[in-house]
Amino acid sequence: FCERFSYYGMRAVLVLYFKYFLQWDDNLSTAIYHTFVALCYLMPILGALIADSWLGKFKTIISLSIVYTIGQSVMSVSSISDLTDHNRDGIPDNISVHIALSMIALILIALGTGGIKPCVSAFGGDQFEEDQEKQRTRFFSIFYLSINAGSLISTIITPILRAQTCGIHTKQRCYPLAFGVPAALMAVSLVVFVIGSGMYKKVQPQGNIMIRVFKCIGFAIKNRFRHRSKEFPKREHWLDWASEKYDKRLIVQTKMVLKVLFLYIPLPMFWALFDQQGSRWTLQATTMDGNFGSVQIQPDQMQTVNPILIIVMVPVVDAVIYPLIKKCKINFTPLRKITVGMFLASLAFVAAALVQVQIDKTLPVFPAAGQSQIKVINLGTDTAIVQFEPQLRNVTVTSMESTDYMTFETSELQSVSITSGNKTKNEITELPGQNRHTFVIKTTAAEIVTKWVSLFINNLPDDINITMEDVSFGIVTSLSASNYASFSGGRKDKITATRNSATCSFTSKAFGFGSAYTIIINEVSCQLYSEDIPPNTVHMAWQIPQYFILTCAEVVFSVTGLEFSYSQAPSNMKAVLQAGWLLTVAVGNIIVLIVAGASKLSEQWAEYVLFAALLLAVCIIFAVMAYFYTYTDPTEVEAQLDEEEKEQVKKDQDIYEKQAEAVSRM
Repeated sequence: FCERFSYYGMRAVLVLYFKYFLQWDDNLSTAIYHTFVALCYLMPILGALIADSWLGKFKTIISLSIVYTIGQSVMSVSSISDLTDHNRDGIPDNISVHIALSMIALILIALGTGGIKPCVSAFGGDQFEEDQEKQRTRFFSIFYLSINAGSLISTIITPILRAQTCGIHTKQRCYPLAFGVPAALMAVSLVVFVIGSGMYKKVQPQGNIMIRVFKCIGFAIKNRFRHRSKEFPKREHWLDWASEKYDKRLIVQTKMVLKVLFLYIPLPMFWALFDQQGSRWTLQATTMDGNFGSVQIQPDQMQTVNPILIIVMVPVVDAVIYPLIKKCKINFTPLRKITVGMFLASLAFVAAALVQVQIDKTLPVFPAAGQSQIKVINLGTDTAIVQFEPQLRNVTVTSMESTDYMTFETSELQSVSITSGNKTKNEITELPGQNRHTFVIKTTAAEIVTKWVSLFINNLPDDINITMEDVSFGIVTSLSASNYASFSGGRKDKITATRNSATCSFTSKAFGFGSAYTIIINEVSCQLYSEDIPPNTVHMAWQIPQYFILTCAEVVFSVTGLEFSYSQAPSNMKAVLQAGWLLTVAVGNIIVLIVAGASKLSEQWAEYVLFAALLLAVCIIFAVMAYFYTYTDPTEVEAQLDEEEKEQVKKDQDIYEKQAEAVSRM
């Protein structure tokens, strides 16, 4: 429970940490996220080799859990902005330090969580004797319940922790706490596991069956290459070329494993889509409205829909859907179930694309390279006429009003001319491209005052100190502004503006998800809002259909896939197929990197459609492969091998007795 809480809790907020703390764009955040997940699913092979060939399961779990805990702790430290924020402005001065620490932490976490993955369940199984089948089954039920409980609860709690504000000098999103709690729970899991050391049955390493399988395959290929001349007779199967060195049982078992592994080839495409719940779908949720009445849902909390639906759907599918299909006399074989799962996952991404199309209609259009967007706010008592030179556009702005953002080619915009009352002012502009700017105008008795500003604007003659709940914006001088600050959506906060000894306090309006505002501290009304970016209007509930379809896909794909693999695997080769299954997850995440990097699609909905189309194509290929697959019963095959071995032993014994009798006659 603690280890899964630690892993899924950290992973739930990871992509938002990349985007908002490390300031990476969506594509880089997605790429690093999937690289990390791929690494987590490649490491089980290393963990299994270490456990079976060297340290044993117990020592492997202890060693790699220490590495795991260190990684989680380093991750928490890497997210402390005060670590390099020497000028105390809330922004790390040396982001490279935080990136380096984060990458070291993620490598250690991947090594830890991946390395212990094949050992923990197997070590639990080792504690039971052969006649304790009932107890072993109960243990695994509790084991998998703990895994699901840990992942579900952590996906709810860590986004809440992330949404809090904390910090020594400046208040920021509390990533140190969101990563720190999983680190603490991983430390707890390690301590509890060590305390129970004296009660465990520790099986010594017996050698790894995967190594023997690889050696058998390698020898068969090498031997076949040596005897490639036509003078050597062909053998029934290319693996039969290993018969000079390896016994028939290992060769037959390896053939059975390779037959299943061949079917695994198309499966990574499913995981390429499935694991985007934590990356692209979470980023999609950041552009949606999370206001569920009295509850404000964070974007990374939408991932909880999957484990909640899993708990509901697994018994429903097993107890209702499959029996109904059986009553309809449809032969719903495991491979057909997997095919349906792939089709449903493709459908889920079509649903995600449809939602994205609606989101794109509501998103603000930001300036492209070589463009600038300008918004004008008139803080004076007179109407102002603003002319963007050379004669690009002119706008009239009444007192205490603002315009929408206007887009200009940066190279063309040379100056801004303002006329207000009987006064005129001309200002040369040199704006950086690909940015938004707010242009503030105020007419005084002597002149027209202009400023380029953002967020809180002080429209008072004196300096003021502004705080919003526990976040301080510092001293803001007259007709100057603070920088933007980030707050969780949907909340209302108390804003206090202190001027000399006088204090003006008011409760802010509920800031919508994804919105940005400039708040003007005014003499008369204390505050005036200017909306820079409108709030998200597409509700997060529209993601539920795509999560529902993908969860249905997972139920018929993942559960059936493991069941099918185990049913087709020899008794001593189940670990090999488990490693192969985990490898498909790793390859799937690598596919995300390749497709997202090579496609160069500017529209997110188009990328969703691309992934859906790719999986649909792979689904068709898998259906053809499944059609030609013949099911085998490993128990029957092994029983036949046992019978052949007994006959061979009997023959050898008869030969030995005859030879012994012949010698005695001599």
